Amino acid sequence: MVDERGAWRTFGERLVYDNRWVKLGLVDVEAPNGERFDYHVVHLDRIAIALIVNDQDEALMLWRYRFPTEQWGYELLGGLVEEGEAPAATAAREAAEESGWEPIGEPEELISFEPLPGQLTARVDVYLWRGAQHIGDPTDTEEVGRVEWVPLSRVPELAQRGELLGAGALVPLLYYLASRSAR
Repeated sequence: MVDERGAWRTFGERLVYDNRWVKLGLVDVEAPNGERFDYHVVHLDRIAIALIVNDQDEALMLWRYRFPTEQWGYELLGGLVEEGEAPAATAAREAAEESGWEPIGEPEELISFEPLPGQLTARVDVYLWRGAQHIGDPTDTEEVGRVEWVPLSRVPELAQRGELLGAGALVPLLYYLASRSAR
């Protein structure tokens, strides 16, 4: 990429904060204008998300509160990929733990993306299931919220009202709706 117009060059990175949840690095970079400086980059672990859609054209979501942004809204189910765990297995496990619903069948790889590539690394892998079975109450007591099957027809309205929390809900849902209508 260095030969492409507008590419940045990197000369190394020094971690200034490092724990299980977040790493902060100072990257020695050269911008396209030739200026060289340290650039802050946040690194998060890989995330896997389950988009579970049923026969009634609804998606399984969790209505919850997020204190960093002081928002209530809907999220898809998912979490950090554990070491040695396949991302699809993470998405299925997190869905069951957070909702009490276990995805049925083989997942379809829907989309992967980096939510804010100018400032952080946090690969998000999204898997689609077309059904789930109720296996009991949620077991993840940190991810408390109201589990709902939300009609996909409400997605544009929820997005416009700011009630789809973050790229982990917006990107998969909007991509799913756009790709479905393109078929």
